[in-house]
Amino acid sequence: MDYKYSSVTNIGLKRLDNEDSLGIYEIENGILAVVCDGLGGNKAGNVASQLSVNTVYEFFKSSAQKDYLERIKSSIMEANNSILHKASLSSDFHGMATTIEVLFLVENTAYYGHVGDSRMYYLQNGKLKQLTKDHSLVQKLIDEGFLTVDEAEHHPDRNIIMRALGDTSAIEIDLSKITLKSSDDSLFFLCTDGVTTVVKDNELEEILTNYDFLKEKLSELINQRGAPDNYTFVCIKKN
Repeated sequence: MDYKYSSVTNIGLKRLDNEDSLGIYEIENGILAVVCDGLGGNKAGNVASQLSVNTVYEFFKSSAQKDYLERIKSSIMEANNSILHKASLSSDFHGMATTIEVLFLVENTAYYGHVGDSRMYYLQNGKLKQLTKDHSLVQKLIDEGFLTVDEAEHHPDRNIIMRALGDTSAIEIDLSKITLKSSDDSLFFLCTDGVTTVVKDNELEEILTNYDFLKEKLSELINQRGAPDNYTFVCIKKN
């Protein structure tokens, strides 16, 4: 399958630094996309996110592992180890962490890995589906029946993440894959929470249906709503 892709990363209107990072690479006749949202402040978040993007790319492209899900898992684990190692060398980087989304599209299959509260979506024939589940406190409370989705949007602890690279050496990674039909109109969307905290899924679905203008429309909407955080997104569409 043939794909086209585009991306945006922006500091937003309220932050002093952009701690998001992204990468899109053509590897083995496929497309590898990585999106990270760094945590830790004092520019350490930027270090964690960029280090993760670089590590995943280098490890993934050099790996001989034929199972792409295992390759994604190993790449993310390598990124996690790199963060922990760098954090151990300097107090400036102590406590730094990052979310991560990794997607590899090759032939008729999408392979993906996820840690944190950045997200991955799949737009299939105009219908949007969230592929990942947030590793966040409010999502846990929703799952346990203590919060509704509407209540979670305004919860004071909505930014607390339960899982991120850099937290522990025994990181848990969500992994999955889906098979694509050649007849489907398919689009994948990876983003940080700087997008999803201000844009609802139904709005996202409408914007993503028009690939040619989505970068401008989505960026404009986020900025209109104050862009309180860095925002980053990657869009990959089947031609």
